[in-house]
Amino acid sequence: MTSPGIRKIIHVDMDAFYASVEQRDNPHLRGRPVAVGYGAKRGVVAAASYEAREYGVRSAMPSTTALRKCPPLIFVPPRFEVYRAISRQIREIFADYTDLIEPLSLDEAYLDVTENRRGLPTATATATEIRARIKAETGLNASAGISYNKFLAKLASDYRKPNGQFVVPPGHGEAFVENLPVAKFHGVGPVTAEKMNSLGIHTGADLRRQTVSFLQTHFGKSGPWYHAIAHGEDHRPVVSDRPRKSSGSETTFLEDLTEPAAVEQGVLSMADEVWAWCEKAQAFGRTVTVKIKYGDFRQATRSRTLAAPVVSQGLLRDTAVELVRTVYPLPTGVRLLGVTVSSFEASGPPAQLEFGF
Repeated sequence: MTSPGIRKIIHVDMDAFYASVEQRDNPHLRGRPVAVGYGAKRGVVAAASYEAREYGVRSAMPSTTALRKCPPLIFVPPRFEVYRAISRQIREIFADYTDLIEPLSLDEAYLDVTENRRGLPTATATATEIRARIKAETGLNASAGISYNKFLAKLASDYRKPNGQFVVPPGHGEAFVENLPVAKFHGVGPVTAEKMNSLGIHTGADLRRQTVSFLQTHFGKSGPWYHAIAHGEDHRPVVSDRPRKSSGSETTFLEDLTEPAAVEQGVLSMADEVWAWCEKAQAFGRTVTVKIKYGDFRQATRSRTLAAPVVSQGLLRDTAVELVRTVYPLPTGVRLLGVTVSSFEASGPPAQLEFGF
């Protein structure tokens, strides 16, 4: 039996989700290096198949870089409606086991199966059955991490990828993280990892040796969190249907925009896409942010928080244009524009285990 108060958490992560869907639906792509995205000069890789990853192709990589690394790379345009439909199908499978489902994206989610609907004795058995059903019902592979908290479950789901699962049982979390590079820790980005490395912190064991005060001095309010995860501790619950914090849209242009009129038209297009989501979701925020990335990859953001939520398309458009005008005169051409609405109001206008874990 699991000790009272110990959760059973599963992190399910689909393997190369977008690319695997394309390979499933097009036999010609199977076994070949595939990138979901556009191969144009300004394209970006949204997802890469495992065959492409062997060449060093990664998501968010510029398409030109990906093609240099992998000349036989095949680009496939994304089909987000298909991906969303499959994600809903997978979510329905999860719901057969628990109500506590916290989606992180279309292709991954946390599940709290401390008490699961099917009465399976262990989280390990539950993860095995869920992965088998995903394969049978969608033809896609999923990996899973099983542990007593979210941080460890997410780390564990990467441990046997692709198409595998791994368990970190109670009492083993600290030992599991001690030899892992801090760059692999969820929540430690490249900049933070580099800063940790400069302080002599390379592994979980190095991080564990630091005091909370030392970590607060160097990493501010994140210091206590880093201290906790170095000891395998994470008390965050699985929260189903977490409220969305923002809605945004951005695009990279084939050619740099050099005229203010073209920049403003781009901002208006992004604002209209964001408004369409806000109206459909009946979610309205008070903060509008415009993102500008120049041709030399420098980036600027401009934000404004209004006294009341943005409840009309015209107000969103006007605010976004006013914000982008604050960067004039343009220092150089603009390669990317984005618009985001945030600060939403609460409501809109009217066998590894022997002890049963």
